[in-house]
Amino acid sequence: MKKIFYNILTIAVLLILAPSCNDVLDQQAVDTFNEELVFSDINVVKAYLEKTYDRMGGNTDAGILGAREDLLVSGTDQTLCIHRPANYVMIKGTMSPDNLGIYVNDGLGGYLRWNNLYANIQNVNKILDGIDAVPLTTTTQEALKKQMVGECYFIRAYDYTTLLMNYGGAILQDKAFLLGEDYLTIKRSSIKETLDFILKDIQSAIDNLPASIEQGRANRAAAAALKSRVLLFCASKLTNGGYEASNTLVSFPAGSQNGLLQQARDAAKDVMDGKYGNFALVGSTADPASPLSAADVQKYADNYFSIFNQKAGWNSETIWGIQFPLTGGNVNNANLWYGPNGYHNWGNNNPTEPMVRSYEMADGSKFQWDAYDPGNMEVRTATAEQLAADPLRNPYNGREPRFYASILYDGAPWQARPSDAAGLEPENKVQTGYYYKAPGDAEPYKKGLDTRQGLIEAWNGTKNAYYIRKLCDPSIAGQYFRNTNTWVEFRYAEILMNYAEACIELGGADLQKGMDALNMVRNRAGLPDRIAADQATAREYLRHERNIEFFAEGHRYYDMRRWMIAEEVITDVFGMRIEHYDNGSKMWKYNKADKADARAFTDKKFYWVPLSRDEMNKAPQLQQNPGYN
Repeated sequence: MKKIFYNILTIAVLLILAPSCNDVLDQQAVDTFNEELVFSDINVVKAYLEKTYDRMGGNTDAGILGAREDLLVSGTDQTLCIHRPANYVMIKGTMSPDNLGIYVNDGLGGYLRWNNLYANIQNVNKILDGIDAVPLTTTTQEALKKQMVGECYFIRAYDYTTLLMNYGGAILQDKAFLLGEDYLTIKRSSIKETLDFILKDIQSAIDNLPASIEQGRANRAAAAALKSRVLLFCASKLTNGGYEASNTLVSFPAGSQNGLLQQARDAAKDVMDGKYGNFALVGSTADPASPLSAADVQKYADNYFSIFNQKAGWNSETIWGIQFPLTGGNVNNANLWYGPNGYHNWGNNNPTEPMVRSYEMADGSKFQWDAYDPGNMEVRTATAEQLAADPLRNPYNGREPRFYASILYDGAPWQARPSDAAGLEPENKVQTGYYYKAPGDAEPYKKGLDTRQGLIEAWNGTKNAYYIRKLCDPSIAGQYFRNTNTWVEFRYAEILMNYAEACIELGGADLQKGMDALNMVRNRAGLPDRIAADQATAREYLRHERNIEFFAEGHRYYDMRRWMIAEEVITDVFGMRIEHYDNGSKMWKYNKADKADARAFTDKKFYWVPLSRDEMNKAPQLQQNPGYN
C-alpha cells in the first residue's frame, strides 16, 4: 500500500497534461508539469481534471470507461469473451487474492483495479486540496473553479462507487496522501460508512455543478443517476445479510434494507420529476398496437439502436456518457473488437444461446425453442416447405425489436463485405452457419465467412454463432476505422428500471408504480404491458426486463451479484451449430458436445472481489474480504 500511494503522488504531481479544447476529454499530452505550475493557472488545473475523467476507466491505453475489448458482461451469462475467458475468474471458480483475472487485466481497461481507482482518487484529491490557491481574476474563472470542484466530487463518488460495488467497504480519503505519511495505520471503513461518504460527495457535486455544462462533462443529472445506482445496489440482498450479515465490510446493519429501498426509489423519482433536467425515453411509450408488422418491428429496433449509435448531440434519454472524437486520445474500437471475423474484426464477447433465447417474440410472448418438438431443447429442424408455411420455425424470425438491434445472428443483415470477400456473400448477411449438399453429409462444402473455419480470419470467429450488434456502428469498417459512437453510461431507462425495482421490492401501494415504470421501457421497445398481481411475479418481470434492456452494457454483472443468482445462471457455454442444405431445409443445434467455455460459480465468496495478495502484503492491517485468506 505504501508503494502504491507513493506512485499515486508521483502521478498526481507529474501528471501528463494538455491544453483544453472544445471536445471535452479529448486531450493530447504535451509536457509534464510540477505541482506548483499545475495550480498556477485555472486552465492548467482544467487540463489536469480532464485526465481524471480518462482515469475513471483505468490507467492504460487498453480502453477507458465503458469501451473495452473484454466486456464486463462476459463475466455473466450474457456473453463469452473468446480471447481471454480464463480471466473471468469469478465464474471460473478460480478467483483468489493471487488470481484476480479481469480485475487487473488490461483487456477490461483496468477500470476495476483497486490501485487504479485509488490512483484516480488521489488525483482528484490533489485538485480539491490545491484549487483554492489558484489565482483567479474574473467571475468566469470563479464559475469555472466551482464547476471543476463539482466535477471532482462526481468523479471521486464514481470511483468510490466502483470500489463499493466490487470490494465493499473502502479506505475513505478526502485529502491527498502525502509522502512520509504512515500508511500502515489506514483501515477500511464499513460499507455503510462508504455509502455515506459517496452520498455526501454526490450532494457536493450537485451543489457545485452549474445548471448546464458542456456535453461530456459531469452534470447534475449524472450525479443524481449515480446516487440512484449506488443506493439500489446497497438495498440488495447481497449487502443486507445475504452473505456474512455480521461483516460490516459487506453488509449493512440489520433492518437497513427497507430504508435503503425507499432512498433508492426517491433518488430515481427525483430524476424522473425533472429535478436535474428534462429526460425522456427515445420513442413512443404508448402501449403498441398488436400485431406489429415487420416494418413496425424494424422501426422500434432502429429507434432502440439509435441510443447506442449517437455521435454528436445526445438524445433525450442520455444523461451522461463517454465521447470518442477521432482527434483525441480516447479510443473506441467496438466494431473491431466485437464485429464478425468475416469483416476482419476480432469477434469478441459473443452472446450466449441462453441470452439469445431470453428475447421475447414480437407480440410479447415467451420464445419457446421446443415449440415444434416439445421437450427437445437442443435441436430445431425445418424443411423449405415448412419454413414457407411458417417462417417462425426459424428461431430468429418474429422476435422482439431489441433482438434485432442487439444480436448479429446467422442471416442477419450487416455491412458490405471487405474487398477480399467480394462475391462470397452478395447479400451482406452474417454467415455463422455451414452449408451442405444434403442432411447427413459428413463435411460441409462451404463454411460461413463468420465461423471459426471461415475464409477471412478464422481464428477470430464466434464460438457460439452470435456477435454483438448493439455497440457497433454499421457505417464504419472496423478493420480500418475507430468508432465515434458514445458509450452511454447513464440513461433514463436505467432510472425508470431502478425506480421500478425499488417500488416492486417495497411492495404494497408502490408495486403498481413500479410496474408502470417497467411498462414504459417495454412499450418503448414495442412490447405490450406486463400485468403482475403479486410481488414475486413483478420481480420476475423486472429481472427479465433488466437483462434484455441492458444487454452488454455491464449492468448484468452487478445485478447477478446483488440478487445473488450467479449459482443459478452461470452454466457452461455451448456452441450453436447451424446447417443449411441445398434443398432449402435447415437445422439449428445447441451442441452440448461443443463446450465453448467451462464455467462454474462455486462459492458464495466470489460475490465479492478480494484485495490482491500484493495489496495485503503492503498493508497487512487491512481486513480481507470474507472467505479469502
